[in-house]
Amino acid sequence: MAPWSSRDAAPCPPEFIEFAGHLADAAGKVVRQYFRQPFEIITKADESPVTIADREAERVMRELIEATYPEHGILGEEHGTVRGDAEYVWYLDPIDGTKSFISGIPLFGTLIGLAKKDGDIHRPWMGVIDQAVSGERWIGAPGHGTTFNGQPTHVRRCPSVADATLFTTSPEYFLGDRLEKYQRVEDTAHLTRYGTDCYAFAVLSSGHIDLIVEAGLNVYDYCAVVPVIENAGGIVTDWQGNPKILDDENTIVAAGDAATHAETLKLLAGQVP
Repeated sequence: MAPWSSRDAAPCPPEFIEFAGHLADAAGKVVRQYFRQPFEIITKADESPVTIADREAERVMRELIEATYPEHGILGEEHGTVRGDAEYVWYLDPIDGTKSFISGIPLFGTLIGLAKKDGDIHRPWMGVIDQAVSGERWIGAPGHGTTFNGQPTHVRRCPSVADATLFTTSPEYFLGDRLEKYQRVEDTAHLTRYGTDCYAFAVLSSGHIDLIVEAGLNVYDYCAVVPVIENAGGIVTDWQGNPKILDDENTIVAAGDAATHAETLKLLAGQVP
């Protein structure tokens, strides 16, 4: 049986989807202003880079949320959490792929996720992946499906990992025995590419690649991408095959085809020779 998916949830109201587009528009203006321009790069405590563009893009989105939905929670990469136990919480990553951004490479995106409370947990419910430089936007939500620049988009069929195009951000994120587990998938896959951060999830939802395996993700890294892929017909779980909820489990397997997804889980678990 397939795991719980955001497709199983109540439809997301159109006004939330429209508002998420306004958030992406506002963040995009900031992103384009700074892309390939000189700016200060700050190194955070975890040694990851951050720029004024990250911080300003998140700030403008937070201001819009506070003005429009003051009862909603917000959790952002740069400015922390307010009302984290609210029924609806916005998860913001203003520039997912900052290393690409500061290098002048447009393989990054703004992630805008809306989670809905389900009992004691929050589940990803609606998501936007926005590439402001290339003018590409994916939106996924129950009752809406997944769209690319306003048109429906879907994952593609792929019968096995051996036929799959696999993406991951970098093997450096697979710590301990996770690297060995991941390597079994890469060794089986038809083609592997690195370094696209959230952009890989976007193109998976449009049927251009087949499989993504990641670890070391934060909640703001995946809240938006889960509904984008699931509502395009794909499947997203952690490495154990559990549905992605917003918690401390930081692994992801995303696939367009259930057969490839199931085989990937077996490879990660060492159950396929």
